[in-house]
Amino acid sequence: MKCELLDNLDKIHTTELGIGRIKKNLDIDVDDVVEYCIEKIKSTDAKIERKGKNWYVTIDGSIITVNASSYTIITAHKI
Repeated sequence: MKCELLDNLDKIHTTELGIGRIKKNLDIDVDDVVEYCIEKIKSTDAKIERKGKNWYVTIDGSIITVNASSYTIITAHKI
């Protein structure tokens, strides 16, 4: 199945506030939060589904939320 989110990985980004929110919610300390999330999204174990205006990527006990039109990572949190 073709996935629009996977076809547009180069467009994924987040805001400064998003970086802080993702680091806090996932309890991670990485230099490049966007690259971290992209690697998770690309994983063969990732479950990707679109609900309304957002993509939801479930992987490794976490959910990453990406806006479907702007490809902005809105948030991520542990399940």
